[in-house]
This record gives sequence, C-alpha cells and structure tokens, in this order.
Amino acid sequence: MTNARIEHVNITVTDPQRSADLMHDLFGWEVRWQGASQLGGETIHVGNETDYLALYTNEATQAVDPRFSKGKPLNHVGVVVDDLDAVERKVVAAGLEPFSHADYEPGRRFYFFDWNGIEFEVVSYA
Repeated sequence: MTNARIEHVNITVTDPQRSADLMHDLFGWEVRWQGASQLGGETIHVGNETDYLALYTNEATQAVDPRFSKGKPLNHVGVVVDDLDAVERKVVAAGLEPFSHADYEPGRRFYFFDWNGIEFEVVSYA
C-alpha cells in the first residue's frame, strides 16, 4: 500500500481571481501560482504549502466541451476548518447561503455553493 494524498483539485470557474479571493477570505489560503494554463485560458493555484485548488477559466473550452459544465461530475469539495462558525459567518458575508447543517460523529458541517455553482462542504472535527 502506498501513502497517497490529494495534492490539488482543478475546477473550472468564471473568475479565478474572485474565487481565489473567496478561498483566501474563508480559509486563509494564499495564491501559490498564477498564469496561462497549458490548455489555454488562465489558472490560479490557491491553497497552502501542500494542497491547493487550481482555479481554471477558458470560455471556449466550457462552450465546446460539455464535460466542463458546472456541477458535472463533481459533487463537492470538502474543506476541514478549526472554527466552523467563523467560516460560516464569512460565507454569509460573501453573499452566499449555507445549507444542510449537520452535527454527526465525529464533527459538524454545512455546505454552500459558490458563484460558479460549485458545492463546498465545510467540516470541523474540533
């Protein structure tokens, strides 16, 4: 068995800078890299020293290839935080709507959709 982890998730968004700013505001993530994508378009990598989201945009690709339609096949991106209530307040302040709150063993969670229709699950085990 190999020790494996997810290094990054690449998602298509309408405005990488706006999405990067949201990730910074909610989770304290920083821009690790930004520039032209190898597929054309632009990408911003936002995260920490080990993990990140690649925020990609290219309107031509989205229009031509239905695999880039929002919500297909991605279900959600899960993010673990220390202070769930503080992050939820930031989600609301950004004009987004938290939903499906749940307390479960061993933690608590809620979900929200960003402006691109991407669903995020925010969970705390604190």
